[in-house]
Amino acid sequence: MEPGYTMEDIAPIAVLMDELRSEDVQLRLNAIHSIPTIALALGPDRARDELVPFLQDSVDDEDEVLLALAKELGRNFEEYIGGKQFAHVLLGPLENLSAVEETLVRDKAAESIAKIAEVLSTPQIEEFYIPLLKRLSQGEWFTSRTSSAALYPPVYNKVSWSIQEDLRKGFAALGADDTPMVRRAAAKWLGPFVKNLSKQHVLSDGLPIYRRLQSDDQDSVRLLTVEDLIVIAKQLTPPEVKEQLLKQIRHSIADKSWRVRYMAATHFNELAEAVGTELVREELIGQYVQLLKDNEAEVRTAAAGQIPGFSKLLEKEVILARIVPCVRDLSHDASQHVRAALANHISGLAPLLGREATVEHLLPLFLHLLKDEFPEVRLNVISKLETVNGVIDIELLSDSLLPAIIELAEDKSWRVRQAIIEYIPLLATQLGKPFFDEQLGNLCMSWLGDTVFSIRESATINLKKLTEVFGVEWAKVQIVPKVMGMGQHPNYLYRMTTVQAITTIAPSLNLAIVQAEIIGPLLQLAEDPIPNIRFNVAKSLEILATTYGNTTEGREFVRQSIVPVLEQQKTDSDADVRYFAARALQKASADMLG
Repeated sequence: MEPGYTMEDIAPIAVLMDELRSEDVQLRLNAIHSIPTIALALGPDRARDELVPFLQDSVDDEDEVLLALAKELGRNFEEYIGGKQFAHVLLGPLENLSAVEETLVRDKAAESIAKIAEVLSTPQIEEFYIPLLKRLSQGEWFTSRTSSAALYPPVYNKVSWSIQEDLRKGFAALGADDTPMVRRAAAKWLGPFVKNLSKQHVLSDGLPIYRRLQSDDQDSVRLLTVEDLIVIAKQLTPPEVKEQLLKQIRHSIADKSWRVRYMAATHFNELAEAVGTELVREELIGQYVQLLKDNEAEVRTAAAGQIPGFSKLLEKEVILARIVPCVRDLSHDASQHVRAALANHISGLAPLLGREATVEHLLPLFLHLLKDEFPEVRLNVISKLETVNGVIDIELLSDSLLPAIIELAEDKSWRVRQAIIEYIPLLATQLGKPFFDEQLGNLCMSWLGDTVFSIRESATINLKKLTEVFGVEWAKVQIVPKVMGMGQHPNYLYRMTTVQAITTIAPSLNLAIVQAEIIGPLLQLAEDPIPNIRFNVAKSLEILATTYGNTTEGREFVRQSIVPVLEQQKTDSDADVRYFAARALQKASADMLG
């Protein structure tokens, strides 16, 4: 042992070394997660001099362990080694991690280096970070060159003019690299890099890099340049966009690879906002129509998702002349996914077109989509009815709406049934009480008897929301008698649903209704032969006690009606019933005392 070091001094680093050499991956992972604690035990000086060099040599390990190390070093680890002035010390191990084979590890290492760059001073960046960046950018293996692309944006504005020039040249070299993976990384990080450039350098350096990548022979590179195009367009004036980027815009939207067209369609609204109104009118309307009529369903789906956003930039006459005909075609599209995307967004056109045009042009399409054979299409129309209701009367849709809702309510997929239940309160608000009671009331009650628990649960939550929409008096007449009637059913699942429905709905009712309609049947169920029902009654009584036990009248109700039953349940033969009864009593007593 070296003189001057005690056993306590040696222990933390020795334990870490032992655990990192263990054959058990989990042990090595735990060791990595504990390095902040070890750094604290060692103190800043020894953490810098011993721990960091040791970690720098520990890159020959499982990817999982290396990923954990890359994460830990980016979590303000400089605080453990003496603060910001020593943060550059962490660049060593992270540089090694940036060159490993596994992409996840490299990306996390680059992310951690970027975080460290935020706390480095300009002298530290120029002395330590820039040489690291050059080494990675000129590395023999493509892995280090790929990682380097992410490291240009964080420091560009922190360095001198001459180093900025070197950085622009270095990034340009990545954009012209022989390896597609490096060019892909350059395309991914070009947008963030260009954001830091002055207008002059966007034109002199950013544009040439973008153009080269945009005409790359690999579609995996070209598709990433769509977002770069938007960033560059935002930094130029509309006339400059027209002069410098029009050709590239056309190329991306008409690219021979559907994946590039898909990216263009996905980001079309951002692009339209970036290029300015004039170019939208002159050029982009035609390009957008082209995407809506694309021969690939994925592209049409993405383009359909942009319809309301893009239409906001157009005059009403243009929407009717150019966009609505495409919408009409899409509503009959062969792909169910295209129709589903359209159904999700078509309602956004209604506020832009106004009442008359919506009734004339969109209403037939809503009605057609409500009869679609694919459940998701019908669901999407129903989910967005709120937008349409602001423009036209929902009654115009009600004749088609009802069959669509009933069909969805009886769909063989329980997820479809659950989704329609979630939209019922929204529909109730729009359709009004009389229509709802007449057409949908019985449907809502029928869900309480569904064979799938999730549906029964959603149905009880639905009744609570309907009570909030239509009021307590409506619930007293329309919901409570039907729910309580199920409590006498011979099938225990129906009786269980009654208890669960009471538990959910009770807080939205009032004490008078609970006393008059609910408590009697509920207390009968406290003696049910099925233990599951008895302990759910205890839970329900707990909710009633905590909800209504905060007034004098409520406390009296709890004392007279609830506490005696819970006391009785405390001696039940079933352990679960006894547990929930005791818990409910404790809460009820606390509320009464409070």
